[in-house]
Amino acid sequence: MSTEGGTKALVAALSANLGIAVSKFVAFAFSGSSSMLAEGVHSLADSGNQVLLLVGGKRSQRAATEEHPFGYGRERYVYGFLVSIVLFSLGGMFALYEGYEKIAHPHELENWYWPVGVLVFAILLEGWSFLTAFREASKAKGGHGWASYIRRAKAPELPVVLLEDSGALVGLLLALLGVGLTVITGDAVWDGVGTLCIGLLLVVIALVLALETKSLLIGESADAEVVTKIREALVDHDTVTGVIHMRTLHVGPEELLVAAKIGVNAEDSAAVVSEAIDLAEARVRKAVPIARAIYLEPDIWSEEKALAGPDADATPGGPGRNAH
Repeated sequence: MSTEGGTKALVAALSANLGIAVSKFVAFAFSGSSSMLAEGVHSLADSGNQVLLLVGGKRSQRAATEEHPFGYGRERYVYGFLVSIVLFSLGGMFALYEGYEKIAHPHELENWYWPVGVLVFAILLEGWSFLTAFREASKAKGGHGWASYIRRAKAPELPVVLLEDSGALVGLLLALLGVGLTVITGDAVWDGVGTLCIGLLLVVIALVLALETKSLLIGESADAEVVTKIREALVDHDTVTGVIHMRTLHVGPEELLVAAKIGVNAEDSAAVVSEAIDLAEARVRKAVPIARAIYLEPDIWSEEKALAGPDADATPGGPGRNAH
């Protein structure tokens, strides 16, 4: 979850998309290709999306306040969700509309070499942007597959750039195919068909992004391997005999909240338990550095409480109810 890697990929994508957007609009002006117009709007939307993610990353670094005691880390998720909305509306729906208009009212494609040249130029720039994001994401994904990485990533920047660049490359190929078939057949409907395909592709990518960022906005727990590390770090098999139950929550891509009820010995004094809690927190932070807010509640170990889980504490008279 490298913020530095995400920023590098965003800057590369923004630079590429601004250059591509200008070239596509120039090609549209000379050729009248609806694929070029749709692709130009797509690149413009992508540029805006990267600006949104950069702004979200900057705003998320603000210090915690009394009103927001856990900081602003989740603001990155808000801006990631805004990206999916922009991509869906400004990119996907506009392309679908343009494609329909081109099919319903086809007109001759002029100066076809303009869109073809721009598309080849755009493919090269988008390929550079994609490779930058791919290299940075490869460092972050570890041994997980790409689909798993997109689903599990807590930092939205790299997955967003990867999906956007992948969609952009496929969209450029579709646009090139549409323009090529229009030139070969002399039928401008193919340009509209290519535009429709671009719109459908952008809508699908936007929906995937919306689902993933919605999950992060609601609040996701730490990954299973991180939870295991925290559980192992909490227990010292001396004063802390076990973890009765535990909950984790990402309050930002690089900040984790840990709340746990830990089992202690009945005969240990408050001073001993207090010291054991401090040591347990230190062990957790060493094992999982992003675990910054840690709240531990001591209790006498009980198999019944452990099996009942954390929800039992919220039930009046439940097995986990106690006065601490």
